[in-house]
Amino acid sequence: MKKQHYESINAIILEKFQKLRSEHPERLQRRLNLSWSNWGFGLEDLNTSLRRLNGAGVKFIELHGNHYGTDLGYRADDTIKLLEHYDIAVSGICGMFSADNDLSSNRAIHRQAAIDYIRREVDFGAAVKAEYLLIVPGAVGRPLAYDTSEFERSVESLRLVADIFVEKNIQAAIEPIRADEVSIVHSISEAKAYIDAVGHPGVRHINGDVYHMQASESHIGQALLNAGDALVNLHVADSNRGVLGGGSIDLDTIIRSLYLIGHNRAGRYVTPEPLGPGGNPYPAMYGRTSEDTLDDLVKNTVSYFRERENIILEH
Repeated sequence: MKKQHYESINAIILEKFQKLRSEHPERLQRRLNLSWSNWGFGLEDLNTSLRRLNGAGVKFIELHGNHYGTDLGYRADDTIKLLEHYDIAVSGICGMFSADNDLSSNRAIHRQAAIDYIRREVDFGAAVKAEYLLIVPGAVGRPLAYDTSEFERSVESLRLVADIFVEKNIQAAIEPIRADEVSIVHSISEAKAYIDAVGHPGVRHINGDVYHMQASESHIGQALLNAGDALVNLHVADSNRGVLGGGSIDLDTIIRSLYLIGHNRAGRYVTPEPLGPGGNPYPAMYGRTSEDTLDDLVKNTVSYFRERENIILEH
């Protein structure tokens, strides 16, 4: 029987992976760095979140970028103490861009708010030794465009603050998001075009998200290969944006693709972000979920990911 188109691409990726395993087994020795994006834990205190991740064997955390004003957000000294107590390092900062701090806005005050927000998050990220700050070119939860100049305004806004990424040694990771949630930059190729338009050495990386890639890419594995070395982090959840193993996502092909681009090295991360479906996930940051439910979410996601990774590498 003739294969479906996606199956043919899967087979090509599998063949490339088998060749890598045969010719360069040393490149498969190190496992992928598993992190966790904690803003989906809602109003839970950071100590509880870190204790949960430590118990599940997660060694990295992507911290909620919650410095929405000068008096708001995590305090660096307190955060560092908690991180050291639980032996967890910061992979990156999950930048949160709404209509209030929108790089592409047609209101100057909102563009300035986005620039000021980036400065606060980069300063905090440098203090806690984060590798990257996630940047969304347009507001999440606003899928309708203001006008036809959003891309240009967003590029101009980010370029104004781009020097700080070089100064603080933080990577700006552009995240493409599905069209149901944002008005611009929906795919890996569009993220690369955006990066080229900014044209700054501080803005060279991509944060992928498999949930958005289901809607925006013809094939997730192929898109990851296209991202290549620019991919600094990949958000993962199953097809229903829930716990890994609870949907129909082809995790095996995703894992193979990540090994093919050398994502299993220092400074590169895979970060679960199971937020549930919806057009605007940001309300989750103000929610409360039982600790037992979150414990199971983390434990089941981590165990399933490692199980599939081990099967792929050992067979």
